[in-house]
Amino acid sequence: MPHPAPLNLVITTGEPAGIGPEVSLSAAATFLAEQEDAEITLLGASDLFSMPKQLNPNVLARLKFEIVELQSPVQVGILNSDNAAYVIKLLDLALEGCKQQRFDAMVTAPVQKSVINDAGIPFTGHTEYLAQACGVGQVVMMLCAPLPKGFLGIKQPRDLRVALVTTHIPLQAVAATLNRSLILSAIQIVAKDLQDRFGITNPMIRMAGLNPHAGESGYLGREEIEVIAPAIKEAQSLGIAVSGPYPGDTMFDPTALERVDAFIAMYHDQGLAPFKFVTFGGGVNVTLGLPVIRTSVDHGTALDIAGSGTADPGSMLQALRLAYQLAMNQRRHPQ
Repeated sequence: MPHPAPLNLVITTGEPAGIGPEVSLSAAATFLAEQEDAEITLLGASDLFSMPKQLNPNVLARLKFEIVELQSPVQVGILNSDNAAYVIKLLDLALEGCKQQRFDAMVTAPVQKSVINDAGIPFTGHTEYLAQACGVGQVVMMLCAPLPKGFLGIKQPRDLRVALVTTHIPLQAVAATLNRSLILSAIQIVAKDLQDRFGITNPMIRMAGLNPHAGESGYLGREEIEVIAPAIKEAQSLGIAVSGPYPGDTMFDPTALERVDAFIAMYHDQGLAPFKFVTFGGGVNVTLGLPVIRTSVDHGTALDIAGSGTADPGSMLQALRLAYQLAMNQRRHPQ
């Protein structure tokens, strides 16, 4: 039988004044040393990459660059809205390459949302931008990371996965945004991708409420009664193993951590505050519901340390590992 072609991952190296280019190159070199059946293509400006010394020739042969020119010279750590279009172009090129099956998955380095908006380009985040570019009505942001060994007495290695119904919107807009259809769709997207891309046959999902004490039987809010619980019940009728709504402050209990495949929070900080407390620096952002595989780091541009050589590539390395795993699962079990 012919040897299968290597998986090809593409990295968008993000905000050029931040740590994206350096963590992308460092993590790519480490990952390719681990995985001999993979290739990585880095998208970005050539002068942003400083090649590691004594790079293994086998790794170098599988590390490719597609050069995209900057609009303005970069000063490390200093934002420049002139380069906002460059950042967006990296995303567009990676996405198009995935659609054309030149790449098996895309991995994104951090961008600075504010400077993109300063350039007059409406941008609330990778998740929303990619959904719109793919013509997908709803996607789900999910963070993943292995739990620390022995955490809260958990005996078996376990990944913590936290998905969000709403993402980058003001807190005051969350309650008005939530509706039964949105919540049901989020549950379905999470369940489907856990099955199709993560290879979990019968995923168990646990969902948070919105209000303190999950509404306290309606005394602290009625969203649980009128919106969230009905969506959960409908998902259950479709055969999805989802339970809740649970109070946000008790949803992540140790017993649940050992058996739940994904937790779904109603809004950004409800899910990501506990996630990052436990896993800070080692998490991976995955966009569920896209026609392509996309993972990302779970940190920002870190302008204050850019160019110092001290940026930790750990989250980018984990993002590459997960993208590879998801792409391999998809290759083995095409839909």
